[in-house]
Amino acid sequence: MAERMPDCPWTKREDYLRLVEALGADDVRWVGGCVRDAVTGHDSHDIDAATRHLPAAVIDRCGEAGIRTIPTGIDHGTVTAIFEDGNVEITTLRHDVATDGRRATISFSEEWKDDAARRDFTINALYAHPLTLEISDYFGGLDDLAANRVRFIGNPVTRIQEDHLRILRYFRFATRFADGWDDEATAACSELAPTLKGLSRERVGWELQNLLALPDPVATVAKMRELGVLQVVLPECGKHEVGKLGELVASERAAGIEPDAMRRIAAMLPAVPPVAETVSARLRFSRSQRDRLTCIARRDTRDVENPQALAYDVGVECAVDRLLIAGENPSNLLDWEVPKLPLKGGEIVARGVGKGPEVARILQAVEKRWVEEGFPPRERVETLLDEALAER
Repeated sequence: MAERMPDCPWTKREDYLRLVEALGADDVRWVGGCVRDAVTGHDSHDIDAATRHLPAAVIDRCGEAGIRTIPTGIDHGTVTAIFEDGNVEITTLRHDVATDGRRATISFSEEWKDDAARRDFTINALYAHPLTLEISDYFGGLDDLAANRVRFIGNPVTRIQEDHLRILRYFRFATRFADGWDDEATAACSELAPTLKGLSRERVGWELQNLLALPDPVATVAKMRELGVLQVVLPECGKHEVGKLGELVASERAAGIEPDAMRRIAAMLPAVPPVAETVSARLRFSRSQRDRLTCIARRDTRDVENPQALAYDVGVECAVDRLLIAGENPSNLLDWEVPKLPLKGGEIVARGVGKGPEVARILQAVEKRWVEEGFPPRERVETLLDEALAER
């Protein structure tokens, strides 16, 4: 008897069933991660479907059913069906005609196995009938899931040569689903690690973030460094920095704080702001991500002596990041709102100080003492102002 995908709430959604009806239940399958996650009891955030229909037919059929679509990757057969509570990416069955490690030239197919054969790992080549939920497993993916094993489909060297990003994807999926390492896979990843240099930096940065967002990627990062893979994508991370990542993961767990990829990347870099700038530019991080890495990199031991003063100076997020990396508990910052100094420059002018640098100097002196004293109320600030004026 064929194995069925477990019932999941998303498989019974009315809008998804309307999509199935529009495409025809025998011409569409749930595919990849959503099937794999259902089998392993994980929640699925991205729902993908495969279909025999060509992209133009998918658009027409969805249109007739009142389903809006966007041709997100139509050159490669992908159309996205837009739904209020979660979209579905629908891709026409295909097989590779030519590959160069970065992109593929594809041809459309009508065979489910052709489509499965071009996927990376056995556990990602699972197809489920949208109504019966019967699973089609062409390469032993279900057995691999049961055995906590991640294998490439076919020869690992060949599969990596088709798409070099599969090196990083292997380590991410092995971290999630495997108890150990596949020797053939790790040998191929090590041999072909230099090919990662030819990839789009955005793709490398995104995959690195996906890996580091997992609950505990420390052993994986250490393995990547052992195999020479990490040195290609993040040469700034040495053995010491891998150790800092392990300390950070332990700190996050002890404080009950969710994993954060950017915080973990910061821990894997030397505490040198120009290095954070360089890495951010190379991996095409956003402006906010770059600013965050740079802020974390300006850390030293004085940063953790007065957590709230630190948060007042650099912001709560950066302060929490620095504390965790330093092995300190940031719990007293998690629900803390940065206060505003209850004093304006105009009040100093009203006390007889002429407008100009002297006002700023007095304001800064009062603020410094206010922060040191733990942000006392307005009454104390007035006293601090009196003292500052008396010292002129």
